[in-house]
Amino acid sequence: MTENKYLFTSESVSEGHPDKVCDRISDMVVDSYLSKDPFSRVACETLTTTNKVVLAGEIRGPKIQKDEIINKVRECIKDIGYDQKGFSWKNANIETFLHEQSADIAMGVDSKNNKDEGAGDQGIMFGYACKETEDLMPAPIHFSHKILRLMAEDRKKGILKGIEPDSKSQVTMLYENNKPSKVVSVVISTQHSEDLNQEKVKEVITPYIKKSIPEKFIKDLDTNEVYINPTGQFIIGGPDGDTGLTGRKIIVDTYGGAAPHGGGAFSGKDPTKVDRSAAYAARYLAKNIVSAGVSERCLIQLAYAIGVSKPLSIFVKLAEGDENKIQDVKKIIDQNFNLTPRGIREMLKLNNPIYQITSAYGHFGRKPTNKGEFSWEKTDKTNLFK
Repeated sequence: MTENKYLFTSESVSEGHPDKVCDRISDMVVDSYLSKDPFSRVACETLTTTNKVVLAGEIRGPKIQKDEIINKVRECIKDIGYDQKGFSWKNANIETFLHEQSADIAMGVDSKNNKDEGAGDQGIMFGYACKETEDLMPAPIHFSHKILRLMAEDRKKGILKGIEPDSKSQVTMLYENNKPSKVVSVVISTQHSEDLNQEKVKEVITPYIKKSIPEKFIKDLDTNEVYINPTGQFIIGGPDGDTGLTGRKIIVDTYGGAAPHGGGAFSGKDPTKVDRSAAYAARYLAKNIVSAGVSERCLIQLAYAIGVSKPLSIFVKLAEGDENKIQDVKKIIDQNFNLTPRGIREMLKLNNPIYQITSAYGHFGRKPTNKGEFSWEKTDKTNLFK
């Protein structure tokens, strides 16, 4: 294929995927502490395997009893939908090893004279937006998420019967002149009950492709390029089938590979950690720039050093042909956005318990809620860039 004609693929995993179960639990811990003290510090990792959950990490904040955390872990597992022999909210063995944050780390990032505040770590963070979908997200990851999200909603309502929580999706699209033109293949693998055979699984799952992807993209989709549970049965799944860990699905969480990722995961981290908050800020900038009509695509990179408040660098990349606008965009960012850790948290109101909902189906391309969730998805700064 020529450079202007190529295939691109992105995948998503459901909230019942072992890694996403861990992300959900870790973000529950973040929300639990922030709900009691908005200035809590949390770095929580979770591991899951057959009927077992292990939490570990560093906390600085109010005292929360182990039993309260364990009960909330069970609530997460129950909400996801696990009550299986190999993994159940009722009798899973749950252990927590959360402990106090290192004094050395705290010293590096705490406010000085109630003014400056250093970044919680060094690192690079990326934000991206493009005009491929209404939510200004790359189309393959957007549709991959939507398939699984609609499946989960119907499963929980009792509409989609016999389908269990663990599932994955993958969408491959043909791009022509850097724009998505059609879907050429779809893969959906989903855990199911013993009562459903392969043909029945295909029958109940296939309609979600049409529900999730506009007709213009799938009207020529070859049915031979639709793969539903291609390995056959998928009965043993979730943490019983595969060990899960927090932070292993960073490309699923972001742009499906259509843009770089700095490397740091989001879930389990309070918003003083720039791995999370600066990635949200970078998306906020990129989305407002594209929404303002400055360019078809925008990539933002921010770089930080531990204990240093201001970003070491701000990189802006626009679509080909818009390079002459980059310096103006950077000037607007410099003059109007406080990208220190504290500035980002105040700008996006991140010191709130808003993170559990982010743990599955992507941190970006979601609708802002009246609870303050997904505040980085607002396009309230477009006038600055116009």
